[in-house]
Amino acid sequence: MSSTIVHNAQSEPDAFPAASPPEPSASERNARPGDPARHPFLSALGERVRALRAQRGMTRKMTARAADISERHLANLEYGVGNASILVLQQLAQALHCPLAELIGDITTSSPEWLLLRAQLERCDEAALRRVRSAVSDLMGSGAAAGARSRRIALIGLRGAGKSTLGRRLAEDLAFPFVELSREIERIAGCSTDEIQALYGQNAYRRYERRALEQAVETLPEAVIATPGGLVSDAGTLNLLLTHCTTVWLQAAPEDHMKRVLAQGDTRPMAASREAMEDLKGILAGRAAFYSKAHLQLNTSTLTLEAASRELKRLVRAELQGQISAERLQHTA
Repeated sequence: MSSTIVHNAQSEPDAFPAASPPEPSASERNARPGDPARHPFLSALGERVRALRAQRGMTRKMTARAADISERHLANLEYGVGNASILVLQQLAQALHCPLAELIGDITTSSPEWLLLRAQLERCDEAALRRVRSAVSDLMGSGAAAGARSRRIALIGLRGAGKSTLGRRLAEDLAFPFVELSREIERIAGCSTDEIQALYGQNAYRRYERRALEQAVETLPEAVIATPGGLVSDAGTLNLLLTHCTTVWLQAAPEDHMKRVLAQGDTRPMAASREAMEDLKGILAGRAAFYSKAHLQLNTSTLTLEAASRELKRLVRAELQGQISAERLQHTA
């Protein structure tokens, strides 16, 4: 499949007999790395393509033929002035026998060590990857002792799961401080969460969220923390949470989430209830794999408030007792 040519670019000498490559235009000859015509990302992409091609000992003609694109388009891409479609990049990655991420410039492809790690891990199942992540945390000194982690209880899940209501009851039962992380985010930012989103955007909100969690971990050895539902969408923040807190995923059916949100007085979903329910199901499906990384899980859909509170207390107290027992065994060994 051929692609549209954006600019002319000078081709390299090829190992195979071929017609003379197209000459670069005057503007291309005079272009410099800082020229607006050469976007930094496209320039870096072109450099990676050339480097990968060199590593594999492939000429430009060979690469273009294997990728089913024109040689001129490949020359433009390598020169940093060709804005290729994602499908063309996929074809090019296949021709170069590399992951698309390596072509784009993902951090996990930025050095031989990263690539070797990817090759070792790519066939591991979830359980093996979890053990590796835990071992890496210990090796890098970013892990927390099990006992220290267990005395911070973090509740995760979608809005309407019962994190605030059940969290307050659990904190009272354990005599631990209760932290509503959303309120801490607002305190640090000096405005409401809605205002953070409206004024500064999602990325800024995630930064405030990370800072609020870091402060809670640093200042509270014991606490029950109710987290925002979207916290798990940031891998770095989720890793911090899993490392320093015993996490509990409060699960519920989508219909129960919706009912509880409405019961809290938020009638916004009523404006388009069918669309809102479909959106909620989509969000839950997209986050379930991340929520499932929690140390404990509790489905509250079939339970009354009192029953859910009792079961949560039982689960957490059993976890705390287990950690204490493990510590005693370590001391006596």
